[in-house]
Amino acid sequence: MIAHPHHSKAFDLVESARNGLDQAHWSTLGLAEFYSVLTRTPFSPRIQPSEASRIIEDDMLPFFNLVEVDAADYRAIVRECAAAGLVGGVVHDMIHLRCAQKAECDQIWTFNVKDFQRLAAVTHFRGRVVSP
Repeated sequence: MIAHPHHSKAFDLVESARNGLDQAHWSTLGLAEFYSVLTRTPFSPRIQPSEASRIIEDDMLPFFNLVEVDAADYRAIVRECAAAGLVGGVVHDMIHLRCAQKAECDQIWTFNVKDFQRLAAVTHFRGRVVSP
């Protein structure tokens, strides 16, 4: 088992998707972020790039619908951020929310509840951000 404080709760969510109990979606940005975290977090032993790729390909992707944003989405995201006075890296979280909107998700599951609740207030996800 990976020694990370969120591992067991995240694992339970993945298992729910694997068992067909929940329909799960994953933004393409989230996939890249997951790879980044797997390969840079100082686990012991370290997760090598090839193992991170295998985990993603075998243990995650078969159970998640990948959702991506296109050029029009990016333009809309930047306009929404500007209109709401949002600055900096929050734009990346808005990409996740746009993917959730495109996938018609009922809820947003995140360990970053505070930031996503703030963004949900300017999107249609108000009251639908959930911590695992």
